[in-house]
Amino acid sequence: MKLSTALAITLAVVVFMGVVVVATLQRAQYDCVVCLQFSQGEICRAGSGPTREEAMQAAQESVCGGNTSGMAEIIACRNATPSSYQCN
Repeated sequence: MKLSTALAITLAVVVFMGVVVVATLQRAQYDCVVCLQFSQGEICRAGSGPTREEAMQAAQESVCGGNTSGMAEIIACRNATPSSYQCN
């Protein structure tokens, strides 16, 4: 492989990685921590998103994901009102 071809491929990979990193960082404009009350106590998780609502939804889904079992509990958890939340 020629040096110029290898350099072009390397440059293309670096540019692609840069675009992916920048796109990922720009999307997370809001960070939220959502807390929900469960029988074992209050559980809080963080989430990020391009809007406040999406960041809160991501955080709430994170809380529900590891603390519920069965579809009915997951749906109820996703529709529950947080006991507390904070967004930046």
